Amino acid sequence: MIWLAHGLVARTDLPIPEWLFGWAAAMVLVVSFVALAILWPDPKLQEEGWRPLPRGLGRRLASRPVEIVCGAIGVFLLGVVIYSGLRGTQTPTANFATTFVYVIFWLGLVPVSVLLGDVFRAFNPWRATGRAVAWVARIAGRGELPAPLAYPRWLGRWPAVAGIFAFAVMELVASDGDTPESLAIATLIYSALTFVAMALYGVEAWIRHGEAFSVYFNLFSRLSPIETRGRVVGYRRPLSGLPALEVLPGTVPLLAVMIGSVTFDGAAEAPLWTDIAPDISQFLQDLGLSPQNALEVTFLIGLVVTILLVYGFYRLGVIGARSVGGGFSANRLAGAFVHSLVPIALAYVAAHYLTLLLFQGQAISFLASDPLGDGADLFGTADTQIDYGVIGANATWYWQVGFVVAGHVTALTLAHDRALAIYDKARLAVRSQYWMLGVMVGFTSLALWLLSQSNA
Repeated sequence: MIWLAHGLVARTDLPIPEWLFGWAAAMVLVVSFVALAILWPDPKLQEEGWRPLPRGLGRRLASRPVEIVCGAIGVFLLGVVIYSGLRGTQTPTANFATTFVYVIFWLGLVPVSVLLGDVFRAFNPWRATGRAVAWVARIAGRGELPAPLAYPRWLGRWPAVAGIFAFAVMELVASDGDTPESLAIATLIYSALTFVAMALYGVEAWIRHGEAFSVYFNLFSRLSPIETRGRVVGYRRPLSGLPALEVLPGTVPLLAVMIGSVTFDGAAEAPLWTDIAPDISQFLQDLGLSPQNALEVTFLIGLVVTILLVYGFYRLGVIGARSVGGGFSANRLAGAFVHSLVPIALAYVAAHYLTLLLFQGQAISFLASDPLGDGADLFGTADTQIDYGVIGANATWYWQVGFVVAGHVTALTLAHDRALAIYDKARLAVRSQYWMLGVMVGFTSLALWLLSQSNA
């Protein structure tokens, strides 16, 4: 990706030095850690306390007619993406498909999920199509369909790991990843694989465990105080949805991919990467690869290494926490605290892609009127312009730093609450969090450094 790498704007002189932001952020985490140790003696987030919305509102919001309408909208938008990608102009900025997939869908649904819960589940076009096909098949066959295969527990969230990683490769590695036709073809391939998997394991089982975007947005929705249960929308304690996350195989690697891909996107602009990437690419060319393929493999190597570093850093914190005692294995602790990585993933996405969403997201107004880029004006908004004054450069920096600090303080809170729940002694719980504090400070420092590189 070139034009969509991220939407960060040049920053003017700040009223205080950049290094002070880093130290201040680290101090906020340390103070938060001390405050939690003193003022948070018992776990408070392990029970969700879910209640339905009053006066039947929750039942109406999750009713079958609403679900059908939302699903139809999702299927329609999927069709528009595929059609515009295949038949429209191949200029990324002038085609509906590229902006919708990389900005409105991939980025826009993150804050929506945090605020309103798992909205994507209602609009998921693959779920809607799978359920519609199953309903038609039952009507046509006048009976129940054969029972699907039981979803293997060992498979866990690994299909979602593969899906999110493939999306990151499409976005950050493939040289033609932003061309509308490539996006449309990738969407068709992913749709076909999803329908086959749903036929094997059932629609809901695959959506819950294997469909990459359902799993991805569901993780962010667990930060929301809103949750739908059994066709009823209700509310719960803020953050309490994350401790209830079922730890399945692949969950830790999934969070590593989520954080690592954004980290690499930011690091790809830093001298640390730009100084060594040409040498790696040249080495690959000497082995016989074309310049384009050599560059793609170079970026693929960088992406994989970054993800592995994020995974290794988290495991280091877990191994350190294990050393304080308590009798827990490293794998047990890794699963117990993995939910605390979700706010960090959110902080990285929010900070790194803030201006891309605010600026390029506005483009959907004129792209909706001219989805193929052929001069149409379906809704009278084709002449709309992007307002780059919606947020200033300094304000952008402050918001980015705020997202990073808030996300890591939230992660520290979740980790502290889980430690109190699993350790039988409060002293051990606090000691175990020394290492997690180190992890949080490390992730915070990395995020702020990436922002300083991107904004320089």
